[in-house]
Amino acid sequence: MERILAYFPDLNEQQIKQFSMLQELYEDWNAKINVISRKDIDELYIRHVLHSLGIAKIQPFLPQSSVLDVGTGGGFPAIPLAIMFPETSFYAVDAIGKKIKVVNEVIDSLELKNIKADQRRAQQVGQSFDFIVSRAVTNMPDFVSWVKGKVKKKNRHELANGILYLKGGDLSEELKPFKQAKEFALSDFFKEDFFDTKKVVHLPGI
Repeated sequence: MERILAYFPDLNEQQIKQFSMLQELYEDWNAKINVISRKDIDELYIRHVLHSLGIAKIQPFLPQSSVLDVGTGGGFPAIPLAIMFPETSFYAVDAIGKKIKVVNEVIDSLELKNIKADQRRAQQVGQSFDFIVSRAVTNMPDFVSWVKGKVKKKNRHELANGILYLKGGDLSEELKPFKQAKEFALSDFFKEDFFDTKKVVHLPGI
């Protein structure tokens, strides 16, 4: 939690309380339904919460904007981002029902009103969003095929509407078909070794 406050010192009391609750909530639910590896649960705030908030460093979301999280797993990056941006609307989807059960239980415990979660594939989502976020659920060409046509045309943010994708390593081959993609190194924002190879990829206008 100290790491979160070090990088995001302007959190209000409600946000601090919600972020502080995450460790116990995920430990409790992980014991019942395994959604996070044992190694990662001990590093929850770095490997999951702070990693998710890397997107907030690249593009803060405006009030009344909308964000789709595809393949949310245990609720990342959607839940940390929903805490960070309480006036932004988040929709988290995953094909695996037990993961969505955990996400909804965590949402209820945190009393988050700006996020909903459903068991469904990205292809089944009908509405459009300002941004689509995800954490490395597949390669970028496949991901684009899942979410094509789900991005709003009208831009309101500094970055153009599109995908904000958390991924690591050398992405040069994967991103070859997408000349407009831009990589942001999370090591520019976070000092922990975990972020040395981690990036946010912005792909506009899909």
